[in-house]
Formats: sequence, structure tokens, C-alpha cells
Amino acid sequence: MIKKNIPNMITTGNLVAGCIGIYFALNGEFMSSAYCIGIAALFDFLDGLVARLLKVHSEIGKQLDSLADMVTFGVLPSFIMFQYLSAADAGNWKFIAFAIAVFSAFRLAKFNVDTRQSDQFIGLPTPANAIFICSLIFLKDIPGFDFLFEKTALSIVVTIFSLLLVAEIPMIALKFKSLKFKENIFRYILILGAITLVVLFQFSGIPFVIAFYILLSVVNNIVASRN
Repeated sequence: MIKKNIPNMITTGNLVAGCIGIYFALNGEFMSSAYCIGIAALFDFLDGLVARLLKVHSEIGKQLDSLADMVTFGVLPSFIMFQYLSAADAGNWKFIAFAIAVFSAFRLAKFNVDTRQSDQFIGLPTPANAIFICSLIFLKDIPGFDFLFEKTALSIVVTIFSLLLVAEIPMIALKFKSLKFKENIFRYILILGAITLVVLFQFSGIPFVIAFYILLSVVNNIVASRN
């Protein structure tokens, strides 16, 4: 019984991190919110890994995972963006931030019933979307990036990334059936690119990792369509 619930306990860590992150977001502590999303993303990775290693799968675990993801990667980034837009004097436009939560809900529901997503994602995964939004704060004090926190730019980010969540665009998933280079070339490029960006720019490189991920997925689709 304990063994069966270990993945669920890890998933609960994801949920708790998300709840704490919302608290920080409401208090304007965006760095702390970003760290909470990072911790939650680690829990989100580990619960699936542990479930596979222990060979324990349950419908409750699947639903709990989606509910935790909805809080952490849907509601939390919505509140972060709401605070960004409020600070940018966006008026009633600040409520567009909650489109992130709405489209995240559709994305998660779709993932649960879409059998095509065994070795790839269809649409931007909610953790990637949340990580991009929360990591924007690391660019705030860098010269040349202050425009990202203007209401127009923020509204565009919300619109584009909300649509990417439900777009019928295959996205790379780090799910390896084998370690052969030819079969996983774009996965290896993604890993190498992500490591390079983070090493060069530390936390400020994280938004570029997500942008690189999206671009690389598009290139992967173009190459696949020609083969």
C-alpha cells in the first residue's frame, strides 16, 4: 500500500509547491514563485519516474497529477502574469492573465485522453509554459529586456503561449525508447542547447531555453514532414 502511494506523495509535493508559489505571487515575491515552480517541475518529473521504476500506476495517480499540474502550472503562472500586468497599469486587460489557467485546463484534459502523446507532446506542455512565464523575472533588470514588462508585450505573451498550449503542434518530449543518436538527434540538441544557455546566462537563460525548445520542435516537425 505504501509503495503504491509513493508517486502520489511526490505529486503532493508538486501541489504544495504550487500553493506556496501562489502565496509568493500574491505578495509580489516573483523570484520565490519562480523557485517554487522549479521545485514543482522537479516533483512532476520524479512522480512519473518513480511510478515507472516501482511499476505502480493508478487512475487516481493520473488524475491527482493533472490536478496538481493545474494549480502549479496553470493557476500559479496566471497569478504571476496578473501581477505583472497590474504593475504595468494594464487596467482591465490584466484579467487576460487568467487565459493561461483556462487554456492550461484544456491542455491537461486533452493530454489525459489523447493517445498520440506517448512519445511526443501535442501543444506546449504546461510546465514549459509556466517555467517561461515565471522565469521572465530574471530578465527584468537586464538592459534591453524591460519592454517585456510593458502591458502590450505581456498581453502578446499571454495570447501566444495560451494558444501554443492547445495548438495541434507536435512538441519534443524527452522520452527515450533507445539512446541511439540518430533516433534522438533533436532530443540531444535540446539537452545540449539547454545546458549551454543555462551555463552561459544562469537563470536568465531559462526563458531562452523554452523559446529554443519551441523553435527546435518546429524544425523537428519540418524535417519529419520531409522524410
